[in-house]
Amino acid sequence: MLKRSVRLELDGILNELKMNLGNNYKDLAHDALKKLHTTLDEYYKSGMMKEKDYNKYKKIADDYSVKMADYHH
Repeated sequence: MLKRSVRLELDGILNELKMNLGNNYKDLAHDALKKLHTTLDEYYKSGMMKEKDYNKYKKIADDYSVKMADYHH
């Protein structure tokens, strides 16, 4: 099971991403997406996240990457 602090941090980043997308803040949304990918990788590599949880959040992050591929100024 994913530690509560890890889950809260990841969910916080996801909420930030969703909020920025909803407000059409493209640069901030891209920054939040990068932060999500980086944080996921750090937690997984450090062993604080199991593969099952990593894959779940990685799919969410990858889905947002696809959605945001055409977001430019």
